[in-house]
Amino acid sequence: MKAVVLAAGQGTRIRPLSDSIPKPMLPVADRPLVAHTIDAAIDAGADEIVLVIGYEGETVRDYFGDEYRDVPISYAVQTEQAGTAHAVNTAREHIDGPFAVLNGDNLYDPAAVDRLFEHCPAVCAIAVDEPRNYGVLSTDGDSVTGIVEKPSEPPTNLANAGAYAFPERAREWLEVPESERGEHEITDVLASVIEEFDVTPVTLDRWLDVGRPWELLEANEWKIADLDRRIDGRVSDDAHLEGDVVVEEGATVKPGVVVEGPALIRSGATVGPNAYVRGATLIGEDASVGHAVEVKNSVVSRGTSVSHLSYVGDSVLGRDVNFGAGTNVANLRHDDADIKFTVKGERVSTGRRKFGVVAGDGVKTGINSSLSPGLKLTTGATTRPGESVERDR
Repeated sequence: MKAVVLAAGQGTRIRPLSDSIPKPMLPVADRPLVAHTIDAAIDAGADEIVLVIGYEGETVRDYFGDEYRDVPISYAVQTEQAGTAHAVNTAREHIDGPFAVLNGDNLYDPAAVDRLFEHCPAVCAIAVDEPRNYGVLSTDGDSVTGIVEKPSEPPTNLANAGAYAFPERAREWLEVPESERGEHEITDVLASVIEEFDVTPVTLDRWLDVGRPWELLEANEWKIADLDRRIDGRVSDDAHLEGDVVVEEGATVKPGVVVEGPALIRSGATVGPNAYVRGATLIGEDASVGHAVEVKNSVVSRGTSVSHLSYVGDSVLGRDVNFGAGTNVANLRHDDADIKFTVKGERVSTGRRKFGVVAGDGVKTGINSSLSPGLKLTTGATTRPGESVERDR
């Protein structure tokens, strides 16, 4: 079976992190987000991966090349973002048998992807508490009988998780009319398959749609927790590593450092001296965490520097960020209310009691900057020394 993996979108809701990199290529543990999806497909038996690319597509090509894990990679280019069926239709020439469709910005329970392939035609679903907010599957025993978007009276609590295994004939049904949203929807293709075939619902134990910055943080919490302890880099005898900590070859952990796993310190990164890293933290390639810095439950992306005497908690820092000495991130409100964050101009709840700052690529803070909970610093933004920043910039 071939797997068509959708990776063409920018991800406007996750800005500024996607300003110069496609959302599916953002870091989740030791690889890009989309690589977890591709790995699950290969482990399930995919004999070819067709990547649908668009925004900053060369970034995807450069990473995966023509072959990944001994499986050939093909590319289809979606020049306009016109919906999921439109995206799959751009890959039509590569489809010559049963095929799976997976979203490159979703994390799937790998065992369920195995079952999806095995039971083709099939669709993945996740049991939810509020099905009225989702596309919901109707079922009759072990068969899917239909799908309805955000129903007032849901037929089941099974929400469509956006992963499909289609028979070859579905290739003929990829050209669908525009929906009310002005997009060509893959659910219309699913509806055609349901009319002609017995479609099996495959229930996921775990699934995550990574659309907003705090969901990227949650994705890293999931995948970093899955790592087993491995120490390949240089670790001082005076450092203390506790639990499932991974220090990749080429990374350096200096004297006085304490790392409480799960945590991942990637190749070329430097931590310390006398730093404290804890709580599902990713220290990216060539990043630097300086003297007397604490980083807790955060993503510190490639080439970023958090200088001495700083605190970063529950935050996502993009590439080549430079936090000046004494920069402190607040991640908790005095009233303990959930932190809100700006998504496409609207303040929305993250659902998290603790959430710090999201800094785009190239952000620089002056020494002794104070950053408020739920703050967005756009690509290249700066702060002045001693400044308390309470509003997005």
